[in-house]
Amino acid sequence: MPSSTTTETSSSRDDISLSHGLKQRHLSMIALGGVIGAGLFVGSGAGIAAAGPSIVVAYALSGLLVMLVMRMLGEMSAAYPSSGSFSAHAERAIGPWAGFTAGWAFWVLLCTAVGLEGIGAAQIVSGWLPGTPEWAWVALFMVVFCGTNLAAVKNFGEFEFWFAALKVGAITLFLALGVLAILGILPGTDSPGASHLTDLLPNGGEGLVIGLLASVFAYGGLETVTIAAAESENPVKGVASAVRTAMWRIALFYVGSMAVIVTLVPWDSKEVVEKGPYVAALDELGIPGAGQLMNVVVLVALLSAMNANIYGASRIAYSLVERGQGPKVLGRVSGGVPRIAVLASSVFGFLCVLLSYWRPNDVFSWLLNMIGAVILVVWIFIAVSQLRLRRRLERETPQKLVVRMWAFPWLTWVALAGMAAVFVLMARQPDTRVQLYSTGGMTLVLAAVGYAWQKARARQ
Repeated sequence: MPSSTTTETSSSRDDISLSHGLKQRHLSMIALGGVIGAGLFVGSGAGIAAAGPSIVVAYALSGLLVMLVMRMLGEMSAAYPSSGSFSAHAERAIGPWAGFTAGWAFWVLLCTAVGLEGIGAAQIVSGWLPGTPEWAWVALFMVVFCGTNLAAVKNFGEFEFWFAALKVGAITLFLALGVLAILGILPGTDSPGASHLTDLLPNGGEGLVIGLLASVFAYGGLETVTIAAAESENPVKGVASAVRTAMWRIALFYVGSMAVIVTLVPWDSKEVVEKGPYVAALDELGIPGAGQLMNVVVLVALLSAMNANIYGASRIAYSLVERGQGPKVLGRVSGGVPRIAVLASSVFGFLCVLLSYWRPNDVFSWLLNMIGAVILVVWIFIAVSQLRLRRRLERETPQKLVVRMWAFPWLTWVALAGMAAVFVLMARQPDTRVQLYSTGGMTLVLAAVGYAWQKARARQ
């Protein structure tokens, strides 16, 4: 069993070096808005087209898995607040190689996602302003959010606070309008009743599987709140509050909105994929300008994700360096911010954008496949870490168990079984099989490098 001394020490330095500029209102809204990610607005259309009305079941099943993961992560993060989050927990529970593997794999995922979100945001703005080059908008967004993250962490918190407030307000209004329309009491609209729900599985079990896989990856990004908690005024309280409210947030925003959409709009409508499910639903209600207004919300969601992912990537990189698992230059802190890590994360993200223009058919697609299943790898590290750390906490410092995993250890094993099932489903689908193998290859390489580094360090 790895000694916890090194990790405890590095976590202490971690918390001292970084500022604690995030207020409780920042953390609460980051937790609330973090659930409403770009994947929900942008990626859910393909899932609906494949699964039909059963997409509600798919989001409910994957939502249950995510709730278990967040509860496990919350238990560990409340006991050991650290900007390294699950990476630091994996090192403490399994060994330095595990922290190295989980941390750097997640860093690559976040940086690549920054590039993808920049491209998506640029496409929306270019659609509004025809003739303007997409690369120029991407460059502008990258400069803005790199600058935001180079400044004090409270600036990141303020951006995310207002981004999240707009997303929460928009999706709450969407749900309210949708429910009124379904009940037949929204002026100027007729209730569709259950006319669009007659065929629950239009594409059979295979369609449900595709929808399930799409829904799993739409939940990515919820981990950011446990990273941000380390820089808040009260990390333990912040994590505990965020985790305890995760269940109703996931049920309301994800499962609830999917139920509203498939009730209002025929699942096989081309507009669900072409315009996006939320815009298609609002257009169906005939509310003037509502579709374009939702496009503004989608843009905000993409920009919010860019901002959060640059932040998360820089903090993960900083934590890894603090634990001796990366280039020391990334660990330099100025004004309470790891500015070199912010710059490195932003540069990698912009490089992904350039690759999408230069080599869209080989290098960029290879990179996308490589990160396709990283979130599942991270979740497995979280579950295994929680299995090992819970016993240690109960034995050594039970007072740190502010958040407890439900029905331990049975539900942790249920979650692991669920993750294994998703891997099996990915292996059965030609599109996701490539992602599974590519991510597996990257994970094995990182694990080998991390293990070699761990052995070399042990001999010193």
